[in-house]
Amino acid sequence: MRKSTLHIACTFVVFFLLRNLSAQTGPASPVPAGSPHAGGGHGRHGSQGATQGPPVVVKATVDKQQILIGQPIQLMLEATVPGNAPLTWPPLDSIPHFEWVEKGKTDSVVRPDGHYYRQYLTITSFDSGAYSIPPLPFVSGATKFFTDSVRIEVGYTKFDPSKDYHDIKDIIDMPNPYAKWIPWFVGGVTLLALALVIWLVRKKKLLQRLMPGVIAPRLSPYEEALRQLEELEQQGFAENGSVKIFYTRLNDILRVFIHRRLGISSLAETSEELIGEIRGLPLTPAQFDELAETLRMSDFVKFAKYQPGLSDNERSYRVIRASVERMNAIGNEREEAAAADGKSNGKNGGKSDG
Repeated sequence: MRKSTLHIACTFVVFFLLRNLSAQTGPASPVPAGSPHAGGGHGRHGSQGATQGPPVVVKATVDKQQILIGQPIQLMLEATVPGNAPLTWPPLDSIPHFEWVEKGKTDSVVRPDGHYYRQYLTITSFDSGAYSIPPLPFVSGATKFFTDSVRIEVGYTKFDPSKDYHDIKDIIDMPNPYAKWIPWFVGGVTLLALALVIWLVRKKKLLQRLMPGVIAPRLSPYEEALRQLEELEQQGFAENGSVKIFYTRLNDILRVFIHRRLGISSLAETSEELIGEIRGLPLTPAQFDELAETLRMSDFVKFAKYQPGLSDNERSYRVIRASVERMNAIGNEREEAAAADGKSNGKNGGKSDG
């Protein structure tokens, strides 16, 4: 009888102990979503809802928690999400009392338990005191996960009154290690240039002795003008649309010819001034009017972007060529008249001497 009673009592005590132990080791209360708990700057898990599986873990850590004003701090953000769960990074626009120095790129690593993200950022502060980097929100799905706040103390360099006062020093000129080689370099370049000049001069003289050059006879103004006009016609600028080049070359050929053949300073004159000079030449009214019209059209093409037709281009070419031939004849007449005057003066002089 005593054994039965003792057995029942032991069974009841064991059952009571097991029940209390089960109540103490039961599931913990869920953490409210979005409620951060105090941290020491080493990061923590974000708040979780009623989801199952591995939690989302976010952390914010710094390499130092006590700095001098303006000293950089390296802030590292880390996040681990299960599977392919989406993750939105916290906005990093500004942090009170801190300024951004550099924002690194976000690195990601695929792990068996999910995705791991990491980003290094550099910040600093110019406000003395103790400040905290606030909890930074990461968003995964419809839930926010916050990092721990990180406390940073910003101070000045400690002043030791027992040490001597050091005034601001003047600017110190750093010696250039290559300065001693500059005279040698300049001297070497000078010698090389001098040797090159001497070599070129001697080579030119040697070539002149070995290969006596044949000096090409200089063309007369009339021959040179005709050759340039023929080359201009063969190049076909008027047909391929380069009318500005065509009229510029016509104008230049005529001006150079007039300057060389008749001694008129046509190169430095405007078209109207040149027309005034030509007015005094023995040209027929038709020849003068055609040449003046061609010179004015040349100005229209060069400065007013006028686009004449092919017939106008051919007519301008014929007028310039005919003008060159006529003015060459005028030059010949002047030379013959000068030669005749010279002969007559010589005869008259001879008679007076006799």
